[in-house]
Amino acid sequence: MPEKAPSLQLGPQNLITDVTGLKVGQAEDDTLLSGVTVITADAPFTAACQVMGGAPGTRETDLLSPEMLVNQIDALVLSGGSAFGLSAASGVCDIMARQKRGYAIAGQHVPIVPAAILFDLANGGDKNWTENPYYQLGIDAYNDCGTSFAIGSFGAGKGAMAGMSKGGIGSASITVELPDGISFIIGALAAVNSFGSPFVPGSDKFWAAPFEVGDEFGGRGMIPPPDPLALPITKTGFSQTDSRANTTIAVIATDLALTKAEAQRLAITAHDGFARALVPSHCLMDGDIVFSVATGAKDCPVTPAIQILLGHVGAVTMARAIARGAYHAS
Repeated sequence: MPEKAPSLQLGPQNLITDVTGLKVGQAEDDTLLSGVTVITADAPFTAACQVMGGAPGTRETDLLSPEMLVNQIDALVLSGGSAFGLSAASGVCDIMARQKRGYAIAGQHVPIVPAAILFDLANGGDKNWTENPYYQLGIDAYNDCGTSFAIGSFGAGKGAMAGMSKGGIGSASITVELPDGISFIIGALAAVNSFGSPFVPGSDKFWAAPFEVGDEFGGRGMIPPPDPLALPITKTGFSQTDSRANTTIAVIATDLALTKAEAQRLAITAHDGFARALVPSHCLMDGDIVFSVATGAKDCPVTPAIQILLGHVGAVTMARAIARGAYHAS
């Protein structure tokens, strides 16, 4: 007799905050046409990352490698603003330090706040500021943190573009129940600002359509058979030689207790969701990065079989989150 398959169902909100312990906050500026998204929790959590784009902009990602000293972090920051947006993490770091949160050393608390940015400087917003606005946007996003949040043109997705379409913040979740009674949750969040498109050329159908649950991104139906030689519709086309205006930055999360090495494997496999939802993906001018997060709220052994299942379902959930970000953007 074949083994019984795991049962999958949507999380209560279909958001990354369905993962026990996680909170998300967002802030944006309508004049600037940019914003910040913060992911945190009541307690430090395990994290790792994997960069697969050719033009990343990051802060404190080296310490997420499995061989590095720090095992847990206090928050993650996703921001618009290109390199200027990294200041958002400084705002989050400062406010968390005032709350006595962070890595305790020499009588001090040093919050560990890795960050990644996307390029939205050419989206028509007013960028003629004299004082970097992202520091305060980071603080505002942190103060907004809770268990529910809006998807679409909010936070880091405020000024995003996906190919030739509007991009935004997307999120999705899934609950996995195994035949032996073990269950866990996987959630994804993505700020979609990709060079490639989430849509099949010549249609309004999503590349991620085969993975849609219900009509969570419009129920537009399955994609038509693609022309394998057709060039997809991209943000800048293929005639420009200086295309530095992209990046999808994302977080994949679970309530399982993972080591940093296991979390990094999850980040690697979650990039498969990029390839399923965006064509092309991981381009030279993209800064594509996935952070992985494990809160450890679910106490169960992480066997190799569960790791494989976690990677597969994580990639599918990431593809859904990307499509939802583009679908809800305005």
